[in-house]
Amino acid sequence: MITYIHHLETSVPETHYEQPFASELMQNNVSEREGVRRVLRSIYHHSGIRKRHSVIDDFGGSDAPPLFFNKDGSKVPPPDTRRRNEIYTREARRLFTDLAGKLIQNAPGFEKEDITHVITISCTGFFAPGPDYFVVRDLGLPGSTQRYHIGFMGCYAAFQGLKMADSFCRSNPDAVVLVLCVELCTLHLQFTDDTDAMISASVFADGGSGALVSARTPSFYPTGPEASSTRSPLPLEILSFHNDLTPEGENDMAWTIGNQGFEMKLSTYVPDIIRSNMPPILDAILKNAGLHQNDITHWAVHPGGRAILDKVQEALALRDEQISASRTVLREYGNMSSATILFVLKEMVETHAGSSQGRVVQLTAKQPPSGLNMAEENPAGQNIFAMAFGPGLTIESGLFRFTDPM
Repeated sequence: MITYIHHLETSVPETHYEQPFASELMQNNVSEREGVRRVLRSIYHHSGIRKRHSVIDDFGGSDAPPLFFNKDGSKVPPPDTRRRNEIYTREARRLFTDLAGKLIQNAPGFEKEDITHVITISCTGFFAPGPDYFVVRDLGLPGSTQRYHIGFMGCYAAFQGLKMADSFCRSNPDAVVLVLCVELCTLHLQFTDDTDAMISASVFADGGSGALVSARTPSFYPTGPEASSTRSPLPLEILSFHNDLTPEGENDMAWTIGNQGFEMKLSTYVPDIIRSNMPPILDAILKNAGLHQNDITHWAVHPGGRAILDKVQEALALRDEQISASRTVLREYGNMSSATILFVLKEMVETHAGSSQGRVVQLTAKQPPSGLNMAEENPAGQNIFAMAFGPGLTIESGLFRFTDPM
């Protein structure tokens, strides 16, 4: 039984903040000490991020009470966890439903009556009935649709949803599964001069992503002028999933609930922990899959931060183009926790969509010549290694393959 990611979608809040603007806000409100302000300027300047989206709309002209900032940029007393979660409940529900609707509408050959399972994923808020319930109700899906929610697992949780979807489809060939990730990380903004907290505030952002998974043979995706701009003509075959724990790092990436929001910790040691542990873990994964690193053409690395991407690229000796999708997502969206890795996969699919042009080629796992321009050649048959990192320190990964629809 072969399962596929037939379609990927993303959704972000309308409001976004340029990184220089966010840097200035934090400098003015975290500390009056010039030393702290200098550290903040350095963190934001070297973040590799241009802008981030957020449900915080304190500068949007709304008459609603400010959440964090007055119109002049000065901070108000920080909201408690209850108020932050109330906003999460309203905004997350909207994003989850929007994602699910776009997936059904834009995945060729699927209707809402086909959906058998809904899996929702989030670690930045809670409510019940949960987002899985509202996706089914708001989109008019059958009440018999099976619903699951994965909570509080962090940046690698999308892999848990994809693994569940893969299992459902392998056990039931008629299963059609929506995997939906929504994270509103900026609701948990903290004003503190703790270095780890300042790093977290500089990279985390809001957004949602989703995948439609089934064991159906992918149908033809139109390309050219007749194709919808949101449709991706290259489904991904799911090959395998893997997980591992590093022997260190349990306290270097953490996520706890405080009285004034959730408290994130992203230690400066995390990139080095990942760098030292990635090569042996990767070797074991590829050996079990009967592959070598040269068999992997594309690398979808969770952009937890610029330093993480730098260390992974260094550890695996990757070329810039092999990790460019991750850097693009980091630059344009920041780190959206569990939602981010599907942004990276979607960026890869869209980058290579035009090269297929509806052609059908023989699938092969053979590595193309090292000088091949992936943007110009049909990528069908090329392998993708995707990975994300989370509390533990946990490394989750998946092997996928570009395939042409039949």
